[in-house]
Amino acid sequence: MSSNRLPAILIGLAILLFLIYSSVFVVNEREQAIVVRFGEIQDVKAEPGLYFKLPFAFMDADRVQYVEDRALRFDLDDIRVQVRGGAFYEVDAFVVYQISDPRRFRETVSGDREAAEARLRTRLDAALRRVYGLRNFDAALSDERSQMMQEVNAQLRDAAESLGLAVRDVRIRRTDLTQEVSQQTFERMKAERLAEAELIRARGNELGQTRRAIADRQVVEIVSAAQRDSEIIRGEGDAERTKIFGEAFGRDPGFFEFYRSMRAYVASIADQGTTMVLSPDSEFFKYLNNSQGGSAGVSSQTPTAPPAAAGASPGVPAAPANGG
Repeated sequence: MSSNRLPAILIGLAILLFLIYSSVFVVNEREQAIVVRFGEIQDVKAEPGLYFKLPFAFMDADRVQYVEDRALRFDLDDIRVQVRGGAFYEVDAFVVYQISDPRRFRETVSGDREAAEARLRTRLDAALRRVYGLRNFDAALSDERSQMMQEVNAQLRDAAESLGLAVRDVRIRRTDLTQEVSQQTFERMKAERLAEAELIRARGNELGQTRRAIADRQVVEIVSAAQRDSEIIRGEGDAERTKIFGEAFGRDPGFFEFYRSMRAYVASIADQGTTMVLSPDSEFFKYLNNSQGGSAGVSSQTPTAPPAAAGASPGVPAAPANGG
């Protein structure tokens, strides 16, 4: 009898375990649970823990749909926008959002994240075009960028709330020129830089010429001042020399005359190969004809004078050296 009951007990236990398993569900900290009974939302479990529901989900009784309870993100790339002035640019942006109302999220898009993000992408595209269309391109590269993102966020907020979502942040990742505008901008920037380089080069040449002119003038002034000082010093030296010679001549006029004659002899006969013809009674040879230093008699025979200095004229005594 007991052996016949054992299979029934086991079947009963299996059914009981299946009922318990079908009636229990767990919600962790990263998700929320929507309990749906016959297509109607019965409850939303947002806190993590162990919960119970009616079994037999396959009979369309209580079914549990899990949705994310953390910050989510989607990107929008290569959006072609037109700024004020007519130029086109490519923009990349992303949105950080969270499912704030699971019940509305289930009702509007049946809890489908892809469907919700598709709707937000459309709104984000329109918001970016609207915000950029009111500004110049430079605004996206200035402090006004944060204001632009706030405006896009404000325009997305109502659309996100209608889907049961909350927009946490909107960021513009890239604002770049389109290919054709980029080439035009490059050519324009190149021309501007070349013009700026030519202007700098012209200013440099002008400054160089100015400095060279100043340097040349300073050279002339310095040389003129040096020549003036040298002439003054030379004049003072000549004056001092003349003074010394005058003092020496005043002390012993005879010796000074003899000294000058000796210097004249040296200057006139220093070079060989030239004959100088003088009168026998010339004063030029008075110290040679008189060993005592006085005036000498003239010999009847014209002596042959020693070779005169090159270039001396016949009958003209050579000039004494050093002003003698």
